[in-house]
Amino acid sequence: MGKASVIGLGKSGVAAARLLQGDGWEVMISDRQTSESLCQQKAELAKEGIAVKLGHSMSLEDLPQLIVVSPGVPWDLPVLVDARSRGIETIGEMELAWRYLKSFPWVGITGTNGKTTTTALIAAIFQAAGLNAPACGNIGYAACELALEARSNHAPDWVIAELSSYQIESSASIAPKIGVWTTFTPDHLSRHKTLERYFEIKAHLLQQSEQQIFNGDDEYLSKLGANYWSPNACWTSVKGKDYIIGNPALGAYIEGGWVIVQGEPIVEVAALRMVGNHNQQNLLMAVATARLAGIDKEAIAQAIANFPGVPHRLEHICTWQGIDFINDSKATNYDAAQVGLSAIEGKAILIAGGEAKAGDDTSWLATIQTKAAAVLLIGSAAEQFAQRLEQIGYINYQILETMDKAVTKAAELAPQHKANIVLLSPACASFDQYPNFEQRGEDFRQHCLALK
Repeated sequence: MGKASVIGLGKSGVAAARLLQGDGWEVMISDRQTSESLCQQKAELAKEGIAVKLGHSMSLEDLPQLIVVSPGVPWDLPVLVDARSRGIETIGEMELAWRYLKSFPWVGITGTNGKTTTTALIAAIFQAAGLNAPACGNIGYAACELALEARSNHAPDWVIAELSSYQIESSASIAPKIGVWTTFTPDHLSRHKTLERYFEIKAHLLQQSEQQIFNGDDEYLSKLGANYWSPNACWTSVKGKDYIIGNPALGAYIEGGWVIVQGEPIVEVAALRMVGNHNQQNLLMAVATARLAGIDKEAIAQAIANFPGVPHRLEHICTWQGIDFINDSKATNYDAAQVGLSAIEGKAILIAGGEAKAGDDTSWLATIQTKAAAVLLIGSAAEQFAQRLEQIGYINYQILETMDKAVTKAAELAPQHKANIVLLSPACASFDQYPNFEQRGEDFRQHCLALK
């Protein structure tokens, strides 16, 4: 088979390496990081015949025939651009998984925000219907882990894949049976440079999909309208049948407290325990997906009623002295943080900050003025956010830098301001202080539970 290079020693990279090695490739994994746990992993993989280079940026000196890129690795790294110009096949881990799993039907979910909740809901519904339908990609398994399981006779009935723009960009041939687009707002512009490029990448997945579902309440997607997409696309709206773009008979909407798909009442909206208008949009897209896949109403109703929500997305951690502590660490941009803050009932002490991203903060700042009794700022964005709050005349903020100080101060301030909620909704990436948003959310959880 020849030589294959895998970039990144996360679970995606390891699964990709094992998949290739099982097909006779000579595999090398490279990772710029080095740590005790990575060294341990290197030793384990060496026993399987997979070489690992730590503290190493990949070069083309070994002349691999194939390069596989883990999801977080920039597609425009000079070494990858050089590899493609030399005709060396360069693909994402998700593309590699697709090559092994394309005989099974896929649901591909993309969007700026709402992907994870919608993906988790879809997987829960499919599983309630008795299907082997694991979630993978940005959630759950690495896609190549599923391919390894399929190889050992644990074949999926469906693959439910959450796909970031990074993963789509490096996986040109993925063609889901059902494609879902949740929202579209500026994000990842430091990587994709222009909004047009970011849009094109996501649009590619939907253009490759046999059936398409769009959030018709999204401002950007709805402006494009039905003319841009297939006339057979399913559009959704929480506002009712009159707001369905394209053919209402194909759409999904809310009417009389029920989710209606293609004219048929499927499940009561109240069955979903998650708060916020945006979660009703996610519910519509998930139920529409299930109906397109032929899943019956009973399985859908059962799954929705039992759905606990998604960790780090408006996740209730605890109630202390009548104050609810809510973890929205997954809100890594202004739009997601605005949605999180506007979804809560009452006034909040907001904890925000981290590694700032490019984007429009106008709506987020407006929501802070109406919903936040005080704002506690952490991380490298604290000074920048303080300046923005000053500019809009919002002075009830403090810079506290770290999570432990912020949680302690929030617990102190909430009773003073008669705020019923302490909300971590950072509007930032986590990489200034944490490896990922999950660890940031776990840190918040630990400090909240310590109050008790």
